[in-house]
Amino acid sequence: MPLSKRTQLHQARRLVVKIGSALLTNDGRGLDVAALGLWVDQIADLVGSGVEVVIVSSGSVAEGMSRLGWTVRPEQLHELQAAAAVGQMGLVQTWEAQFKRHDLHTAQILLTHDDLSDRKRYLNARSTLRALLDFGVVPIVNENDTVVTDEIRFGDNDTLGALVANLVEADGLIILTDQVGLFDKDPRKNPDAALVEQRQANDPELDIMAGTGMGALGRGGMQTKVRAARLAARSGAFTVIVGGKIEQVITRLREGDTIGTLLLPEQGRIAARKQWLASHLQTRGKLTLDQGAVKVLCQGGRSLLPVGVKGIYGQFRRGEMVSCIDENGKEVARGLVNYDADEARAIAGLSSKKITEVLGYISDEEMVHRDNLVIV
Repeated sequence: MPLSKRTQLHQARRLVVKIGSALLTNDGRGLDVAALGLWVDQIADLVGSGVEVVIVSSGSVAEGMSRLGWTVRPEQLHELQAAAAVGQMGLVQTWEAQFKRHDLHTAQILLTHDDLSDRKRYLNARSTLRALLDFGVVPIVNENDTVVTDEIRFGDNDTLGALVANLVEADGLIILTDQVGLFDKDPRKNPDAALVEQRQANDPELDIMAGTGMGALGRGGMQTKVRAARLAARSGAFTVIVGGKIEQVITRLREGDTIGTLLLPEQGRIAARKQWLASHLQTRGKLTLDQGAVKVLCQGGRSLLPVGVKGIYGQFRRGEMVSCIDENGKEVARGLVNYDADEARAIAGLSSKKITEVLGYISDEEMVHRDNLVIV
């Protein structure tokens, strides 16, 4: 792909935008409402053009420090939690007020590592975020610093941004930082340092380039951004590390301008997910499909609907891997099931329109969605 035309950014339909503490709080001097408003203007334009955007917002601890008159980030956990609780109020109010100028609603989502490591909570978080995006709402995600402990801390919001990109299956992650991008060497010590415009996210040379620098307000540095890019790449998402103070930075990225550092995955989003599914050998149950379902899966590339399922074997939970077999017992596909075993048995063979009638609710119309299914 030519550097002058970043087609991934131009074609992306779902993005996660992460903004660091130093930017949001103007290096700790309280929320920079003017700068935040400019980013909101650009994000609102994206949403208006049909792009779904999730914001991962740092700044609660830094804003709390400013409100409490603290100049040094505290080390005691209870003090950090107190600062986060105070700062979160101003942070969320500011985001809501700025998006309201564009007649857009926001939603606050606070996550801990437990939320993304527990299967049920992971799926619930994913469903909530997807529903908000379907409603045209802009989710504002932050780590739940008020209750988080060192044992369950993400470590930095760069990592959180990457995990959210995985969670919502975003096309890309944009990390807005106080640096214009990643340099091949420390620009503070090397006047000949050059901006890295584009690399593969798994390039081992990036670790040397990233160094060990860390800001006073946040927990992250350039190393955490490189690690985040690699996490995002696992689900096929690209990452851009770019200066948030660059004029019209988000708009310019969308238009294909070569600013910041673009870190690319080895595979596209769907291909990466399919590869992961194909290599995920442990299955929890089996679904027997009729001939029609086998045909539409293998030849039509479609989702598996309950109506095409004739039998359910084993015990499994929503989101676990199941094997799809034909009436002769041959495995034809495998994928992540949208219902647990008892629910699947209740709706097997039925039209999707009858799911609510039988279960009293509907999680998904599909038993297994095509994006979560691979032919074997």
